[in-house]
Amino acid sequence: MLCEKIKQDFIEILKEELIPAMGCTEPIALAYAAAKGRDFLDSDPDRIIAKCSGNIIKNVRCVRIPNSNGMTGIEAACMLGAVAGDSSRHMEVLEAVTPEGLSKAISYLNEGRCTVEYLESVIPLHFIIELFCGDDAVIVEVRYSHTNIVKITKNGEILFMTNDLREETVVADRSGLSIENIRNFAEGVELELILPFTTKQIECNMAIAERGMKGDFGVGIGKAIQEVYAKSTFTNIRAYSAAASEARMDGCDMPVIITSGSGNQGITSTVPIIVYARENGISEDRMHRALAFSSLLTVYQKEYIGKLSAFCGAVSAACAAGAAITFMVGGCLDQIKDTIDNTLADIPGIICDGAKASCAVKISSALDAALFAHSLAMQGKAYEANTGILREETAKTISSVGHIGRVGMQPTDQEIVKLMIEG
Repeated sequence: MLCEKIKQDFIEILKEELIPAMGCTEPIALAYAAAKGRDFLDSDPDRIIAKCSGNIIKNVRCVRIPNSNGMTGIEAACMLGAVAGDSSRHMEVLEAVTPEGLSKAISYLNEGRCTVEYLESVIPLHFIIELFCGDDAVIVEVRYSHTNIVKITKNGEILFMTNDLREETVVADRSGLSIENIRNFAEGVELELILPFTTKQIECNMAIAERGMKGDFGVGIGKAIQEVYAKSTFTNIRAYSAAASEARMDGCDMPVIITSGSGNQGITSTVPIIVYARENGISEDRMHRALAFSSLLTVYQKEYIGKLSAFCGAVSAACAAGAAITFMVGGCLDQIKDTIDNTLADIPGIICDGAKASCAVKISSALDAALFAHSLAMQGKAYEANTGILREETAKTISSVGHIGRVGMQPTDQEIVKLMIEG
């Protein structure tokens, strides 16, 4: 049984985390902040200074920006948001870009109106956008999560500031997150309470997967996977999930329902469940419950790691998807935990070297491990505790992996950023 408070908390978590975003979330976050700053500047900027933490630089450098005619980079994201974006659309800020707005942004970029500076910060997701027009200056600061604006000033006057600049502003209470509570919630929650979230996941994330499978983005990884591997549901899961990511990373203008601040995590934690359910005759109701399970388990894992790190978030999302499939087909709690342990015994070390089209192949690899972990668990097979980083309790394994991602891989993250900045 699940208490009413935890049920309501989990609904709030889904409401907070499962939001639409068009394009990779880091450049979109920059565009959103720049658009917000422009609202207060009341004019197109003469110049913009974008001060960005290493992880922001890492995740914006190579990914294509939607509605930009294939542009990449921090300068393009900021300028496009400032002159052609609509801040009221939040993570779909660039949906509003018109041909005229794009032309103006390109012209301003060619004039060198935007510059980038490295922001020394212990916060992985941290950036400050400064916009100038004549004697006016607007500064927008974002910390911890993509739309978490903590401070806005104009000409030195504070227009907005959160009460506590040290921590991420969240509404939903996450203290009840556990494997047991997530399973009980997914099993017993009234469907009408989760359908508004899971229905949008199916609509948006499968739409971009179908678009990606046409092979017009990147290397056409979806078709490539189907050509190389034997025909099976598992092959199709990897193909459709990777294709969705490749399309998104390569500038597709279709929205994705994100999870834990990431569209790739949103894709990886949902598309496998939908494909599996449709190809194996699983009921719609059961599929929706599994989607809620997967989303919450992804959030639970990422609570230990943080929004950005050197640890590839596709691992957490793939792990959640594999466990959700175990849940969906009637696996018991021990089998769900075994799926998680088997996955984390296999791939807890994939590095994040920034957002780009090749994230799709990491998703494919992570899902290969998670699907194999599910298969082992359903056969009653699992790796033993205290081998490697596996602990007696799966929850402790998750927290240990989170510690590695957040703390242990900090030097790795710094070296990755250094290599990328040095070119």
